[in-house]
Amino acid sequence: MLDSGIKVTADKNMINSVMRNLVSNAIKFSYENGHVLISAKNKDNFVEITVADNGLGIKPEQLANLFDLDNVASTQGTYKESGTGLGLILCKEFIKTNGGQIFVESSEGKGSKFIITLPR
Repeated sequence: MLDSGIKVTADKNMINSVMRNLVSNAIKFSYENGHVLISAKNKDNFVEITVADNGLGIKPEQLANLFDLDNVASTQGTYKESGTGLGLILCKEFIKTNGGQIFVESSEGKGSKFIITLPR
């Protein structure tokens, strides 16, 4: 789902890396036959990009430290895939460097929604 006329000024490589990481994570933490939804819409002076899945979700105690370099943690995916735990930390830095923000909404067992805002 995309609004028409969406344009941002950002480093293409950084944003590609962020999107690749978020989509990869959404797939990694989704169940077989799950779904991943990517959407973008104009919102005030920003573009809001959302990557949502209906997978494992994130435990409440992990949400507070998800983007914190001092509390790096790796969680196995639905098929025991592993990772370094650094991907989301890099995403936050790349989005911040481009003048935006990243947020997460998640319910354990119901999936996660990562929301990025970037200046229009």
